[in-house]
Amino acid sequence: MDKRLHIVGGGMAGSEAAWQAAGLGLDVVIHEMRPAVGTFAHRTGDLAEMVCSNSFRSDDHEQNAVGLLHWEMRQAGGLIMDMADRHRLPAGGALAVDRDAFARAVTERLRAHPKITVEGSEITHLPQDGHWIFATGPLTSGALAEAIRAETGADSLAFFDAIAPIVHFDSIDMSRAWMQSRYDKGATEEERTAYINCPMDRDQYEAFVDALLSAEKTEFKQGETAAYFDGCLPIEVMAERGRETLRHGPMKPVGLTNPHQPQVKAHAVVQLRRDNALGTLYNIVGFQTKMKYGAQTDVFRMIPGLQDARFARLGGIHRNTFLNAPTLLDAHLRLRSRPNIRFAGQITGVEGYVESAAMGLLAGRLAAAEIRGTALPPVPPTTATGALVTHITGGADARTFQPMNVNFGLFPPVDLKGGRRNRPARYKAYTDRAKADWRAWLTPVSEPA
Repeated sequence: MDKRLHIVGGGMAGSEAAWQAAGLGLDVVIHEMRPAVGTFAHRTGDLAEMVCSNSFRSDDHEQNAVGLLHWEMRQAGGLIMDMADRHRLPAGGALAVDRDAFARAVTERLRAHPKITVEGSEITHLPQDGHWIFATGPLTSGALAEAIRAETGADSLAFFDAIAPIVHFDSIDMSRAWMQSRYDKGATEEERTAYINCPMDRDQYEAFVDALLSAEKTEFKQGETAAYFDGCLPIEVMAERGRETLRHGPMKPVGLTNPHQPQVKAHAVVQLRRDNALGTLYNIVGFQTKMKYGAQTDVFRMIPGLQDARFARLGGIHRNTFLNAPTLLDAHLRLRSRPNIRFAGQITGVEGYVESAAMGLLAGRLAAAEIRGTALPPVPPTTATGALVTHITGGADARTFQPMNVNFGLFPPVDLKGGRRNRPARYKAYTDRAKADWRAWLTPVSEPA
């Protein structure tokens, strides 16, 4: 019997699954169709390429659920977190990375591993035999998506995801914009100036919203309806929900002071975050869009400071697919109808780079334990990883299942003296409990056989 573990897809989840399984002594084959077969969003053939934001979000592991997930992955020797730390960019309290250097480093580490082979091949079916993890992500190829639908007897659910534009720094007018992290967050001056801010007064904001609403948008195919993940809404869709929505979302003006006009409070502020180590590229935070390219340049150049902006990449929209995991996957991420096959990453219904990588980490460890014939206890639902997998494999209502970021609402409640209103104490209790339970869970498979 083939004892190798085959992983389809070399994104965040597939890369992490391969690293974990190989570290536990398995021979691993990564099947990655890029660059021979491209996708709408990818630019290279590198593994773990970041196609949307360059941020892994908050790194606070005591007050934030995604920061706790970072901590759990680091404790498990996670490759994604290790490479993110090595290629970190200043971003206040967030973990942002130089996306190209990060992906190259992940690729080099995996290709150099003696137990990992990377094959440039497209898998278009669900194999009957062997041990497989499918981590093909939201841009699963058409042929494979059809094979999954044929096996499950139901259409994969779908939503639409958008990516934000990236601007060349030297085209930003710094006589109108300024560098500052919101509330001056960050331990160093470099971190506190990781963001560029572009202020708007009321008239500029109102004109900008009008332009967003009237701009030409991408049309969907006949019979295709748009369902967006709330955490990655196109900027114009947010504007359609009310003229003040953006001022309370990505364009909120709080925690910022314009040094050019310190006595004037901006009505709204557009933030850009550093996108590479050189500081030559900045992405517009929260500005995912489905506007057509010509409209994007016209509308975004209305932003003070970006009137002469040159774009390294414009935004776009693409269709994402994910499984109805509560009905199709068991608690070990196995396909109920084909237990030799696991799924990991965004295709399971988690949302975000970190969550995808965490499901890859879990799938790799679960597969390694199964192939080695060892019993691995369930991941405690009190941990960030366990809360996520519990949610997608049974905790969520299958009738309304949608992609989910990790959050403390997925955790079993804590019994906290003083009631639930003391949020900092409650979050600290969540993380303390999670850390103890995660350490205990890691122990059985911490060393190869």
